[in-house]
Amino acid sequence: MSDARPTPEDLMGVLRGVIDPELGSNIVELGMAKSASVDDEGIARITIALTTSGCPLRAQIQKDVRARVLSLPGVERVKINWTELSQDEKAEVMKVARFNVSQNAPDTAVPSTTRCVLIASGKGGVGKSSVTANLAAALAIRGHRVGVLDADIWGYSIPRLLGVDGRLQGSKESGQIEPHVVSMGAGELEIVSMGFLVDSDDTALMWRGLMLNRAVQHFLQDVQWGDLDYLLIDMPPGTGDVQMGLAKMLPHAEMLVVTTPSTLAQTVAVRVANMGRNNYLRVVGVIENMSGFVDDSGRRHDVFGEGGGQALADQIDAPLIGQVPLDRSVVDGADSGTPAVLGPGPGADELRSIAEQIRTELIPPVDMSGCSTRIIDQAMANLAEMDAAESA
Repeated sequence: MSDARPTPEDLMGVLRGVIDPELGSNIVELGMAKSASVDDEGIARITIALTTSGCPLRAQIQKDVRARVLSLPGVERVKINWTELSQDEKAEVMKVARFNVSQNAPDTAVPSTTRCVLIASGKGGVGKSSVTANLAAALAIRGHRVGVLDADIWGYSIPRLLGVDGRLQGSKESGQIEPHVVSMGAGELEIVSMGFLVDSDDTALMWRGLMLNRAVQHFLQDVQWGDLDYLLIDMPPGTGDVQMGLAKMLPHAEMLVVTTPSTLAQTVAVRVANMGRNNYLRVVGVIENMSGFVDDSGRRHDVFGEGGGQALADQIDAPLIGQVPLDRSVVDGADSGTPAVLGPGPGADELRSIAEQIRTELIPPVDMSGCSTRIIDQAMANLAEMDAAESA
């Protein structure tokens, strides 16, 4: 019996086939399989640490462990010693699980070359949606094709901010949802929002986690997005189901955090940045909105306090890329559905400056000109032109 006994390495090998149903990774990689050995009587003794002692998935894990370990020659019985992970171990387990999710994201209809930007905030009322709409418009003016996804399912406002209405339609050819397309400057906007699927602006959506995640999944997988340079996503405030679902589906997205000068807004915005980084998203920078009001005499009034944007940037080690002042033209533009960046004003100037930083420094569009596929496509196009010219 002793010569036929599986080694601890053999046992850990088969335990790699036991997947934690909640975390989606195997219990060895997660560090939950603490030890494994087989004694002279063929009894396999396995120690497994759970995230909580009362884990409801314990029965499923136990069943899988027994089935896999008993498949090894020389194992007669399996005894499992259950224990619980320490707080540090739990943090490490979640880190591994989130990393694995980021490497195995589901397919979406968003082109692989699109730069996805999550525009987030710690709390509502900081002007995140207004910033999203104006940055999208500013990028489109410069010739980019920009998608705008209103993921604030409960508090959708992008349709009004961009002056677009009408229900979304499905493509007869592909069966996918067609976004609303708006020409703006030298570029275009492709816009999708829950606001295009409800009967009126005052419709209240009383949805919970699974329904919210499913809606966002539809917007990413079932929309006929075009060849976008950017997809700007107006996130709900906070760190709920939608935010975590988007982080899992778009693991290579970038994040901009919007706050105001107040200490309260800065404090809660830290959580959003931490949520993003815990899901391996890159926090590109901080935008301080409602930064202050300058009256006609040139005097500055810090209506909502001061320093919150820089304090947040320092705390999360990300640059403060803009401070958008209180400006009536931004408010009027939101009410009329005409983005402020289409006209003059200090707020518009700052938003255009932020957009310019995004497109030239922080998140430049993917340049496919040197890609072998593009080179081949261009060569084939040139040959076709030559053939056509010779035939003529």
